[in-house]
Amino acid sequence: MKSFSESYKAAGVDVTAGYKAVELMKQHVARTMTSGVLSGIGGFGGLFELDLEGIKKPVLVSGTDGVGTKLKIAFLMDKHDTVGIDCVAMCVNDIICCGAKPQFFLDYVACGKNIPEKIAEIVSGVAEGCVQSGAALIGGETAEMPGFYPIDEYDLAGFAVGVVDKDKILKPDTQKAGDVLIAIKSSGVHSNGFSLVRKVFTVNEQNLARHYAELGTTLGNVLLTPTKIYVKAIMNLIDKVTVKSVSHITGGGFYENIPRSLPKGISAKIERSAVQVLPIFDLIMHTGNIPERDMFNTFNMGVGMIVCVDKNDADKAIAAIKEAGEEAYVLGELCDSDEGVIIC
Repeated sequence: MKSFSESYKAAGVDVTAGYKAVELMKQHVARTMTSGVLSGIGGFGGLFELDLEGIKKPVLVSGTDGVGTKLKIAFLMDKHDTVGIDCVAMCVNDIICCGAKPQFFLDYVACGKNIPEKIAEIVSGVAEGCVQSGAALIGGETAEMPGFYPIDEYDLAGFAVGVVDKDKILKPDTQKAGDVLIAIKSSGVHSNGFSLVRKVFTVNEQNLARHYAELGTTLGNVLLTPTKIYVKAIMNLIDKVTVKSVSHITGGGFYENIPRSLPKGISAKIERSAVQVLPIFDLIMHTGNIPERDMFNTFNMGVGMIVCVDKNDADKAIAAIKEAGEEAYVLGELCDSDEGVIIC
């Protein structure tokens, strides 16, 4: 007998919709399968066998995050196939800061009403993010929560696990004055600062559909651009150059994230003129009359990741990043100071 409860359906939860969603998402999940996956979706736990060839002292590195209020943009535009990329990116971009290679990912979707086609659309983005990062999507959860979420809204969060050899974990304490900071360009706002973005633009369907010449498209298209995933670039860089630290520039911008990778007594000196600020950030700053200091303390400003290498390795590092398909340039250097971040 198939699982079905008329009483539960009357309360707002249709378990059969959940089964349909799983069937629809299977084709997307299949794209992410790697040799380590030992189980299909639908069980109580996802099984994954680590390939430890060449790794003497395996260390697991985990990260979890969500998409945040960027989801409000997806709701208004009724476009749900890219926010899953954001979810994966926010997790895997964190764990690669240790030098870890992502292995698998799990997602969690909570919604007011389970519309199978919409859930499958969300998961298609998650699967794309997993493909881009080389991680397998080995499980997840869809929770239908009527009365808790509006029927046309949902929340999305995820969890990633990577592995790194203990002897190859990046060592920020080896950084010294004179080391070079290299910026890897972002694709846009990524998934941070959207509470401020929505306030600045009074976000609604009409405003999102507005075309801006400086953006070359509508505001909505730019804001919904997925977070860039840097796994391939960072892994290629680590193979070619001794990387001392990697900083993922998320919420809190430069002033909060860069110091997380700095040893005591060392600061990051960044040349303001070197920062290749994307047009969306100039638009946000001028529209909202936001001080530049606040902009650099909230947004990535066009810089998704910052890596630190010896000055003699700078050119080689930039070449390795570009070889992986990303744009990179020298942003500044480290100096003897306790200020943390100096933008001048």
